[in-house]
Amino acid sequence: MTTITLEEIKEFLRHKPGYKKEGKKRLKRILNNRGYSCTKLKCAQALREVRQEDLIRPVGDNDSEANILFYDIETSYGLAKVWRPGYKLRVSYDDFLVQPKIICISYKYSNSDEIHSLTWDKYQCDKTMLELFINELNNATAICAHNGDRFDLPWIRSRALYHNLSMYPKYTSIDTLKIARRNFNFPSNRLDDIGDYLQLGRKIKTDMSLWDDVINGVKGALEKMVKYCNQDVLLQEKVYNKLSEMILPTVHVGTLKGNTKQTSPYNGSYDIELVKTTTTRAGTIKRLMKDNKTGKYFEMSNSNYKKFKDITNETE
Repeated sequence: MTTITLEEIKEFLRHKPGYKKEGKKRLKRILNNRGYSCTKLKCAQALREVRQEDLIRPVGDNDSEANILFYDIETSYGLAKVWRPGYKLRVSYDDFLVQPKIICISYKYSNSDEIHSLTWDKYQCDKTMLELFINELNNATAICAHNGDRFDLPWIRSRALYHNLSMYPKYTSIDTLKIARRNFNFPSNRLDDIGDYLQLGRKIKTDMSLWDDVINGVKGALEKMVKYCNQDVLLQEKVYNKLSEMILPTVHVGTLKGNTKQTSPYNGSYDIELVKTTTTRAGTIKRLMKDNKTGKYFEMSNSNYKKFKDITNETE
């Protein structure tokens, strides 16, 4: 482990405001799981000295884009009693011998190049990993995964509930599988195939033997699993960024930064222009706008567009 200084712990707390509420024992464990060696005394001192006003929020005045958390999980398979192999066999819950768990979680923020990974512990328990990652979920502007709404997030919720861990009841979730199905017609909607179709890269090739090795504790297998999961997150971000060129935004960064609704939802800028005026079937006017900094499009109501014109006329 790498020894971490008091100032480094304080800097960690400033950038991870969700950990400020943790006690010294839990903060020490969190840092240990990240590969840092520290004492409870040093953690307690850092918690005392970092003031609430020193905390750096995920979205602030210096952020230009939404703080999207891209993530991916890998899970273990369950073990059950069965009499024979076959197709469409029924396996009773009572026949389950080992419940499936989360092996690892990889994640990165859209405003950072650093990729992080968490794994189950040496006893193959995923509780500490989930405690750490739930703090990340709670601090993110939005979270993004491929099929995350049906697979990744329900998995995390189920395991959190198993360990009596608290989670927010709802997150601003971006599911690129839903985006692909709703807005495009790719030959295949698998993340690997979309990445290849858009010439963004592919997932790392592997097979079930890797899961066998990780579950059986084969040396080096967990590191390979983490590398596989990391690549999924990197590809996920590339796919989202490409798809977002032709879809409407999910969050409005302008309002998160304290600006008005008449700013760009991508960065809170007034450097926007009207592209097209449309109406709904009921006759409601809609304005299709363009963010000149990103080149991306978004919709604005007619009332907000009029306010935007008033604001820009006042500043010109």
